[in-house]
Amino acid sequence: MEALDKKEQLNQLFDLYGTLLTEKQFLYFELYYKEDYSLQEISEIYTVSRNAVFDHLKKAEEHLFFYEEKLHLLTLQIKRKELIDQILESNDLTLLEELRKLDE
Repeated sequence: MEALDKKEQLNQLFDLYGTLLTEKQFLYFELYYKEDYSLQEISEIYTVSRNAVFDHLKKAEEHLFFYEEKLHLLTLQIKRKELIDQILESNDLTLLEELRKLDE
């Protein structure tokens, strides 16, 4: 997975599951991935080592991927958007049934 694709996916997962992370994981993730702070800048703000910041970010990533593996919220969200786009393009209302089935 390309770095940019991974970053985008992690941000989407964070939007869905971020509140399930620990406080430090949440804060470090937000600064690193959303605010574009470096590991060094975050470590200086919270007076911890760069390695500690890196470890928290790595754990946060693992947790986000784990939650998606179990709950599939991002996958379902993407499928919904694709079906809605197809419905809007084709006016095929039978696709609404497929959309409804995603929530079962």
